[in-house]
Amino acid sequence: MPSAEPVRTAAVVTHGQPEAIGEALERLEKIAAGSGVELVYPQDEAEKHDREGDGDLAAADLVVVLGGDGTMLRALKRTLGTRTPVIGVNYGAVGFLTSIPAGDLEGGLERVFSGDYVVAELPTLEAESGGERLVAVNDVVVASSIVGRMIELGWAIGGEDLGELACDGVICSTPSGSTGYNLSNGGPVLVWGLDAQTVTFIAAHSLHARPLVVPRGRDVEIENRTPDVPAQVLVDGAPVTQLARGERVVARLGEQRTFLAHLPEATFFHRYRETFAS
Repeated sequence: MPSAEPVRTAAVVTHGQPEAIGEALERLEKIAAGSGVELVYPQDEAEKHDREGDGDLAAADLVVVLGGDGTMLRALKRTLGTRTPVIGVNYGAVGFLTSIPAGDLEGGLERVFSGDYVVAELPTLEAESGGERLVAVNDVVVASSIVGRMIELGWAIGGEDLGELACDGVICSTPSGSTGYNLSNGGPVLVWGLDAQTVTFIAAHSLHARPLVVPRGRDVEIENRTPDVPAQVLVDGAPVTQLARGERVVARLGEQRTFLAHLPEATFFHRYRETFAS
């Protein structure tokens, strides 16, 4: 039984390297035509694939991604504030956030276009530093700005001081970002549906630094206490500012949400088993 309304308009977002998706775009266009779905292309996608660029992600019923987790996160970020769900066909190395294997593009998208998909609402992070606020779909990272140099970070959660750690940095991650940089540093994976963030230190010079899961309403404050090394703040992998000694960034769960669409059987635990446990 369909779990959503049939799709009438779908926006297309693809891998940053067009050659990585091969003939997938032509296959997508064929199945869309057969399903009565109009495909639209944002301007950058149109230029990439020599298509007409009149796409508006906010006006589409759905965004279809041909790519991996990086492309999925990019599409989720572009749809902030629109409530437009994003579904992925996996053309990446991992593709945890996608739900349709590349080999099942036709069968999977036929079902999706008929409305046979569900949507998980996922929280974002808000990073505040120096009066500026930025939204992260994936993570907020504070790291040493000099490769190979350790930094001293003071940290507090919910206004309670938790001391100081020597480390290479710290990762504050959303559930959707928890399977990325956070996971590779030994952080916890957050199940879709949790309204929480992770706090995971990178190469901490301590036997007692353990990752934490922090609920909504508890701000995470990170302060650079290193005398001679600035700390770099990155939001979704992009450098946004540096913290001199005594300066801080606050990471909190934001008001905006992303909407991750997936096939009904491609649940979080199904994807976890297929991606990490096999």
